[in-house]
Amino acid sequence: MIYNYKTFRNIIAILILFSLSNCSKKTDLDENQVFRYNEHSNISSLDPAFSSTLRNIWPVNQLFNGLVRLDEDLNIVPDLAESWTISKDGLNYNFNIKNEVYFHESQSFGEDLTRTVNANDFEFSFKRLKNPKLGSPGMWALENIKSFKAENDSIFSINLKKPFAAFLGILSMKYFSVVPEESVLFYGDKFGKNPIGTGPFKFKKWEENIKLVLRKNNLYFEKDSLGNQLPYLEAVAITFLPDKKSEFMEFAQNKIDFINSIDASFKDQLITNDGNLKENLSKPIKLISGPYLNTEYIGFYLGKKESHVNSKKLRRAINFAIDKKKMMEYLRNNIGYPANNGFIPKGMNNDSNTQGFDYDLEKAKRLVKEYKKENKIENIQLTLTSDANYLDIIEFIQRELQKIDISISINIVPASTLRLGKSTGKFEMFRASWIADYPDSENYLGLFYSNNLAPNGPNYTHFKNNFYDELFESTYFEQNKKIRENSYKKLDSIIISNAPIIPLYYDKVMRFTHKDVYGLKTNPVNQLDLRKVYKK
Repeated sequence: MIYNYKTFRNIIAILILFSLSNCSKKTDLDENQVFRYNEHSNISSLDPAFSSTLRNIWPVNQLFNGLVRLDEDLNIVPDLAESWTISKDGLNYNFNIKNEVYFHESQSFGEDLTRTVNANDFEFSFKRLKNPKLGSPGMWALENIKSFKAENDSIFSINLKKPFAAFLGILSMKYFSVVPEESVLFYGDKFGKNPIGTGPFKFKKWEENIKLVLRKNNLYFEKDSLGNQLPYLEAVAITFLPDKKSEFMEFAQNKIDFINSIDASFKDQLITNDGNLKENLSKPIKLISGPYLNTEYIGFYLGKKESHVNSKKLRRAINFAIDKKKMMEYLRNNIGYPANNGFIPKGMNNDSNTQGFDYDLEKAKRLVKEYKKENKIENIQLTLTSDANYLDIIEFIQRELQKIDISISINIVPASTLRLGKSTGKFEMFRASWIADYPDSENYLGLFYSNNLAPNGPNYTHFKNNFYDELFESTYFEQNKKIRENSYKKLDSIIISNAPIIPLYYDKVMRFTHKDVYGLKTNPVNQLDLRKVYKK
């Protein structure tokens, strides 16, 4: 039997509601101790040196620890470092390593099966990450490190080439997880399939394209506030269904416990226009949402003098002409926040009050008329390039700019072509996004630093401003967080004033779980932390 799309969608909706209304069925004790989720993008490696995407970062976070980590509010807190000191000049960092932290049991350690972590393990791990033969995508994070070494078993020191106040945030990335030399040598290039770390869960088995299983690490060093051993769960099971629709049906049938975001074809059946879970679904499932450190935007390439987009007046007019609130409500069900402030997204600990571009059609029209008169032109034709995933938003922008007499041609290209074109200055207007590598506003503001001009850096717009550069460089030396954040606000305001971009929206984490899952939270970097999750 052949179904059209509408019929298929209606059948799916009925199955969802039926399944969810019956998802409170009893499960046995073992089932209650296993947390299941699907990774539709698959997992390429469990080696932290290759944890460049969420699909790899999530399981790696269950298996490994670093010197520091982020709490749910993006504060830097101790992980395997008990404490640390920073020299007055901001160049030297000394970390005191915790005692009695054990690696996962493995035959790579010989008869003892395990041993405790010490500072030498961090020296080995950093050397390994730096080795070009390994080919880690995280090598860039070491660029500002001049040297590092284990001073003794308990103290690991790092010396920087130049001060960088956001350095601890960089160290929170999973690239800097500690790995044991014995296990790396024992498994060789198979270490990514046989990971040995210190995390709350340990590797059990991996059936390619079918399932990955992690088991509770009974040697884990952390306890909760009541003295109970972490983690609470007995196991984590990850499946690899490649289709998001199939993934959601697994969730609807209670075969997995959690999904991160939803396929666009389901959003209207689950989410109201206000971005909340529909009332008829609130009994069987929970929606956990919050800011995500991702800014979606349109960039203007300023490297061609003859292009219309070199006019700040015109760029500002375009910003005023887009009703982002309407865009988010009707195209995204408010899964995200209209970008009416600066480039720095919601969720970053900077309390940014940068005044962005509120919708003002009359002001936009006036600026366009002034631009045309000053340049003695009648028609403005621009080309906006995107991949197909954002076609609805691009078409919305096209319609909005028609209202101010700007004609937009849409150029849809493959994602790889879009990336290359952004780097080489091929597109005068392009859709882009920036997800934080580390939780500091500097990571966003660096996109407009002139020393980062693409293709050698992420300044795809080729924005240049001497005052901006000087202020940006001064933040490297400022250890006082409050003073540094004030500078970040000024930098963000400069970007908005000059408008080399159109901030569209700040993203949102959307997590759906069943009612029997407790302790699962969200965070602005969309990290999956299962240490305190349990089911009942």
